[in-house]
Amino acid sequence: MKDRTDKSLSYQDILDKILIRLKTILLEFWLMVLRWVGYIPLHSIRKIIYIISGVQIPLFGSTIHMWANFFNPKNVSIGKDTIIGDHCFLDGRAPLKIGDHVGIASQVLIYNDEHNINSSDYSNSFGPVTIGDYVFIGPRSIILPGITIGKGAVVAAGAVVTKDIPEFEIWGGVPAKKIGDRNKNLNYKLGRPMLFQ
Repeated sequence: MKDRTDKSLSYQDILDKILIRLKTILLEFWLMVLRWVGYIPLHSIRKIIYIISGVQIPLFGSTIHMWANFFNPKNVSIGKDTIIGDHCFLDGRAPLKIGDHVGIASQVLIYNDEHNINSSDYSNSFGPVTIGDYVFIGPRSIILPGITIGKGAVVAAGAVVTKDIPEFEIWGGVPAKKIGDRNKNLNYKLGRPMLFQ
């Protein structure tokens, strides 16, 4: 038997591939279940299920609004007093660390895996994403793999972040670039999220 690159496979290789495929199918099934969980209109119930699934999020004080999607939730870490907006995508195929007091608006996509379009085998390229404390990410922004967003930075709505953003800078555009600076004296709390979102 041969694989898709025409390499001959041993019986052990075949068994390993079968086990990997079964594990992948189970993960895909659980990700579908988590999508359904996103329709539950109570933060507390959703959060408990997300924690059971491996998302590292404080039991009290941080919130993931409805209709969030995940890849590999066990690598997603969310700090205290952080609010993740509705319809966000949180990619855990590599570590995703979101700090304290972070506001992530609706429909933000955070990726830490992408295909190498110049690779002969269209291979994947993984990179962890780190979002510092007091960051605000505007609606419909896209954060690409391997990005670090520094403390207090702001990502404007619709931006595509392809480079690290230094602390307390405001970035926007496609691709995102610096458009301003933010006050460095930040000590706010985001407060209570809307109950049924």
